[in-house]
Amino acid sequence: MLATVDRPHTLVALPTARRRPDHRRGGPITTEFPVAPSRPRPPAGTPRTDVLRIISDPRTPTYVTEYANGRRRYSYWRPLDSATGTGGCYAALPTAECDALHAAGRITLGEPVVDPNRTTYRVRTATRAQTATRAQSATRAEPAPRTRPEPARPVRERARVA
Repeated sequence: MLATVDRPHTLVALPTARRRPDHRRGGPITTEFPVAPSRPRPPAGTPRTDVLRIISDPRTPTYVTEYANGRRRYSYWRPLDSATGTGGCYAALPTAECDALHAAGRITLGEPVVDPNRTTYRVRTATRAQTATRAQSATRAEPAPRTRPEPARPVRERARVA
């Protein structure tokens, strides 16, 4: 309640949330605002999973910079999000997680770009190894290569049509 200036002893009711009975539970009247359903979010994973998801996204080119003193820094381009206005800049990735992924063979480094005090590599996810069924099918005997059939008669012996 609020006292007005010209009527100091009169109180005015301020607008409040619309009171609606909660018909789902048959409970008391609530003053909660209706909440719009939020976008489903992927389940929170380990940092290594998040790093691999970022590296595998083609919209986020990922690089590792190795400086002359041996320090490595993994970074990626964060695309601009028009809804929130964030992004459009480089963001760092956890070096320990990226090094563990590289040691496990889950990510590969591309061709080096060498500068006087640093070397930069493009980081990509490693291609998947062949599954056991593909490996077994590769061991099958290959059919004999096809050869071109020879013509029935040489060109010189063919009859000419007049």
